[in-house]
Amino acid sequence: MEILNQISELLQKGKMKDVTELTQKSLSEGIAASKILDDALVKGMSIIGEKFKKNEVYVPEVLIAARAMNAALKILEPELLKNNVKAKGIIVIGTVKGDLHDIGKNLVAIMFKGAGFTVVDCGVDVSAEKFVEEAKKSNADLIGLSALLTTTMVNMKEIVTKAHAAGVTAKILIGGAPVTDNFAREIKADGYAPDAASAVDIAKTFLN
Repeated sequence: MEILNQISELLQKGKMKDVTELTQKSLSEGIAASKILDDALVKGMSIIGEKFKKNEVYVPEVLIAARAMNAALKILEPELLKNNVKAKGIIVIGTVKGDLHDIGKNLVAIMFKGAGFTVVDCGVDVSAEKFVEEAKKSNADLIGLSALLTTTMVNMKEIVTKAHAAGVTAKILIGGAPVTDNFAREIKADGYAPDAASAVDIAKTFLN
């Protein structure tokens, strides 16, 4: 549908006002909210995610696209709830204890929201207990751990250990500047993502 392609393209340019107007127009023309979500908003954000992965766009472009998407989501949410449209999955996300960096974590949260996931953002300096508690409370499918320092990434191991001990079944995905695939295997995490867009791709393979 032409209007959905238009929304996707405008979203990629971060044109919030146009995106919200066309989202409203699509609804009034009888297009299902779930179709607008998948074929316009999620599609647009995943293109931005791919471009971000290839360094064709940068953090500011991702943020303005996300702002446009969030504005459109506010319009769609009542309809999605009314029709009981389920999220693709639930992810609990946060920066580990002792670490106050949040740009990477926020980007990952944006990409997951853009892919149609429910995101429970625990913020920064999050303890192992808090991750476990939130994962249980929200019945999460995934836990995303971020660290930007070699001194704080070691705290990821405690979270993995405590989550497993508590019987949490959510897959644990880790990332951040000092983190590696080898480290993920070493601490028995389920996966490692080098960037925000890859995190979503890996999460989808877990859920399939």
